[in-house]
Amino acid sequence: SQRETAPALPAGPGGAARAAGWLCQSQSLTSLFECPVCFDYVLPPILQCQAGHLVCNQCRQKLSCCPTCRGALTPSIRNLAMEKVASAVLFPCKYATTGCSLTLHHTEKPEHEDICEYRPYSCPCPGASCKWQGSLEAVMSHLMHAHKSITTLQGEDIVFLATDINLPGAVDWVMMQSCFGHHFMLVLEKQEKYEGHQQFFAIVLLIGTRKQAENFAYRLELNGNRRRLTWEATPRSIHDGVAAAIMNSDCLVFDTAIAHLFADNGNLGINVTISTCCQ
Repeated sequence: SQRETAPALPAGPGGAARAAGWLCQSQSLTSLFECPVCFDYVLPPILQCQAGHLVCNQCRQKLSCCPTCRGALTPSIRNLAMEKVASAVLFPCKYATTGCSLTLHHTEKPEHEDICEYRPYSCPCPGASCKWQGSLEAVMSHLMHAHKSITTLQGEDIVFLATDINLPGAVDWVMMQSCFGHHFMLVLEKQEKYEGHQQFFAIVLLIGTRKQAENFAYRLELNGNRRRLTWEATPRSIHDGVAAAIMNSDCLVFDTAIAHLFADNGNLGINVTISTCCQ
């Protein structure tokens, strides 16, 4: 569960002053847990050097000596007193500087930060070759400059044409669709789940937040030879990415046999329709 940053004001005279004092005390306590290397927080299990200095577990794995006193980090010494203090303190989200106002118990912090709306956006293009990260506002500029081969079509109803679907191995087809003042990324991904069995995964992502994505719906349709295959869903935010949707099969999924039923000379056309939802 997530907790608001500010505590409820104590009732009675001087309540505001006591609340301010509580906040100041809490911030003072959390500062004791700052890692001297990465400036994130040292969270349980908390290990110290022989002189009592703390460093977070991630940085500790990369160090040969204490960054504060240059003393030995081994043998590992557990600081149980600081762990008890950590359990009584609420820590700011690591993305507080970019707008997140939540403070959390240390056990809730990692899970929240994995899905925090204020964490940097990664390049939404499938595959791991592009390591770019930045703000949501910078995503489209990145795509236009670093991925110039991606075509953008205007309108709420377009045809996404994937060419040469018989190419061997894992292949991605990507296209952008612009409508309703937003940009959507259309992805068709071919994977070989096991030898000789290939599957296609088609999905639409919004270049936007999860909350913005809830305002839209998309429809994918394969149509031809008196056959029709349709998938309708809410687009995912690019914060969630393609991999999570494929892992959960939360997309249009079909195998090569079905692809060939709708393909024309090795090219597969997918009708894509974006619509707005009434909230």
